[in-house]
Amino acid sequence: MNEMLRVSAPVVGRSGEYTLRCTGELDGVSYRALRDSVVEAALDEPRVVIVDVNELHVPDASAWSVFSSARWLVRTWPDVPILLVCANDAARQLIRQGGITRYVPAFATMRDALQSMDDEWPRPRRRARAELPAHVSSIIDAQRLIGGWLSGWSCAPFIPGAATVAAAFVENVLRHTDSAPTLRAEYDGRVVAIAVEDGSATLAQRREEAHYGTSHLSGLAMVTALARVWGNLPTPRGKIVWAVMGHENVL
Repeated sequence: MNEMLRVSAPVVGRSGEYTLRCTGELDGVSYRALRDSVVEAALDEPRVVIVDVNELHVPDASAWSVFSSARWLVRTWPDVPILLVCANDAARQLIRQGGITRYVPAFATMRDALQSMDDEWPRPRRRARAELPAHVSSIIDAQRLIGGWLSGWSCAPFIPGAATVAAAFVENVLRHTDSAPTLRAEYDGRVVAIAVEDGSATLAQRREEAHYGTSHLSGLAMVTALARVWGNLPTPRGKIVWAVMGHENVL
């Protein structure tokens, strides 16, 4: 019988890295669970996510793409690097041959992985988070929280657009899921990121709907107009919908 895939809880290192250890078999059934676990670790925005795959059994070499898939999902936000530690030379060769190391470098030891990050400290970020009730009042609460957070971070010009994006995301959660939304915001001195997490695995999609001969602009259509980029991130419990706003998006 194949051993069930297990992914450890992240171990926080002294340099701000997260380390995950994988055991068991990676196959078509466990692929998504592993991808989502790596993405979830990146969402905490550590310096780097290091995945120890020394005890991971991968019968089909194409399944190594789970790690490049995870990196692709977080490449814009939160843009956390993902590294692999694999002591087996043959396995590392398969990872390289599959093109995975173009996006996710693989190292023989944990020390080598950490040394590769010595000169790549991330830009400091201001962050805030709030859990909101599954109630229509959360739309106004989200706008109020964004205003307070961004004012405190001295980036008030972003508030009108960011508050509108937050309201659209929260409204989507309340309208299309049974979840209570969790609101997140961050500022790194250049861009503002707004994100809302919910318990539904159904990804958010932009729609324009016709009502009585007129066009109704959806919330995500407004997000598209107000943000530099937006997207979905799957998590083990559902998803996060996020948007990044630059100075060109200031209203």
